[in-house]
Amino acid sequence: MGVTVSCPRCAAQVRPPDLMHSEWRCDNCGDVHPFHVAEHIGPEILESALRQPVRTVERIPWWCPWPLPPGWMVTGVGWAGDDRSGVGATALSCTGPDPLGGGPADLVLIAEQPGVGLGTRFAGIPGIDPGYLIAEALGEGGSRPGPHAKIKVGGHPTPLWCVKSPEDRSAYVSEAKGMWLYAVAWPASAGYFLAEHVVLHDLSDGIPPELVFGAPSPYLHGRV
Repeated sequence: MGVTVSCPRCAAQVRPPDLMHSEWRCDNCGDVHPFHVAEHIGPEILESALRQPVRTVERIPWWCPWPLPPGWMVTGVGWAGDDRSGVGATALSCTGPDPLGGGPADLVLIAEQPGVGLGTRFAGIPGIDPGYLIAEALGEGGSRPGPHAKIKVGGHPTPLWCVKSPEDRSAYVSEAKGMWLYAVAWPASAGYFLAEHVVLHDLSDGIPPELVFGAPSPYLHGRV
């Protein structure tokens, strides 16, 4: 399986461990968990990605909308980590019709343990973890607003909070299975996809045989 490797936080090139350093390194961010993206996607590649070692006994989910809405396809997978440290974050991209504009739309779903910084990279927001942004979205003092979207994740109702991001995308953040959950959509109007009774299934629990695959997503493969 061919993969590209980059910094999970800034997308720069990374250097592998050597005699002087035990960790992967980014010249901008220091020691990082390298972000691997499979160059192509299909059933065998997805199964190979799911077999990557984990960092802890807590398995990192691979979130995927299921069932996929009409016209939507899985268009890429990636993970942050290596054989020694294990996987600390997973990413899966889907592509389909924009629910409002009718043109193409892309969605990247990320499950991440604290301190990796992959989700904030795709969301286009500062920092490594989004806790402070969720606090801002909740508001300070007074009555707190409700979540901006509600989906079902792993069988549980889950609120999503829209956080400030670049104008070309919409970014939602939450927690699921004790980890950060990011849903980042391009263009920004594609965020309305999350209002369509979305259910996220952990592919580690089983890959639906009807899953449809498409051409690699440009966003997962370095456009952001």
